[in-house]
Amino acid sequence: MYVPPAFRNDDIENIRATIRAIRLANLVTATADGLIATPLPLFLDETEGEHGTLYGHVAKANPQWRAAPTGDAMAIFMGPEAYVTPSWYATKQETGKVVPTWNYIAIHAYGPIEFFESAERLLDVVTRLTNIHEGSRAEPWAVSDAPADFIAAQLRGIVGARIPVTRFEAKRKMSQNRPEADRARVAAGLAASDSPRDREVAPLVVDQA
Repeated sequence: MYVPPAFRNDDIENIRATIRAIRLANLVTATADGLIATPLPLFLDETEGEHGTLYGHVAKANPQWRAAPTGDAMAIFMGPEAYVTPSWYATKQETGKVVPTWNYIAIHAYGPIEFFESAERLLDVVTRLTNIHEGSRAEPWAVSDAPADFIAAQLRGIVGARIPVTRFEAKRKMSQNRPEADRARVAAGLAASDSPRDREVAPLVVDQA
C-alpha cells in the first residue's frame, strides 16, 4: 500500500483499536493459480506474538485454504471512508486549484497463514469470535446455547485460519495535507451530509486539525 508520510499511522494501539472496530476484513493469499480473496470476520489476539495474531475461519468448501500460498497472507481492514468534493475547500474560492479526493482509513496486516481443522481449536475460535460480537447485546447468544452435537457438525464444515502478524501497513488519510481552513470546511460538509458514512468521517477530519 502506498502510504505518504502525512498519512502514515505507526501508533500500534490505534491500529489495534481500528482492527477491533472493523468487523469484516478481506483475507488475501497469493497462490500458483493467482490471488484469492475472502471476506471474513477476523479478530486480533494481541497477547500472541510481537504484533498479535489474527484468527478466523473459512467454509471447508472454499478453495482458498487448499491452495498453497506462495508467500505471506494479507488481511485488509477498511475503516470509515468518504468522498471529498473540492467545492468544500476554501482554496477553491482563492485559487480554483483543487480536485476531488477520498478520505479513508486502511490497515494491511501481513504474516504466514496456517489453516487448521482441529475441532478443539475451531471451537475456541468460533467461541471467541462470537463473544466479541455478542458481548454488547443485552442478551448475548453463546455458542454453548446450541446443542453440542449441532455445533460439532457445524465445525466439520469450516477450516480455521491463523496469521501471526509480522508487520502492519496503516494509512489514515483524513485531509491532513490540506490547510486548516480546508479541513474545517471538509469536516463541516461531511457532518451535514445525509449519509451516515460521511458523518462518521467528519470528526476524524477534525481530529487532524
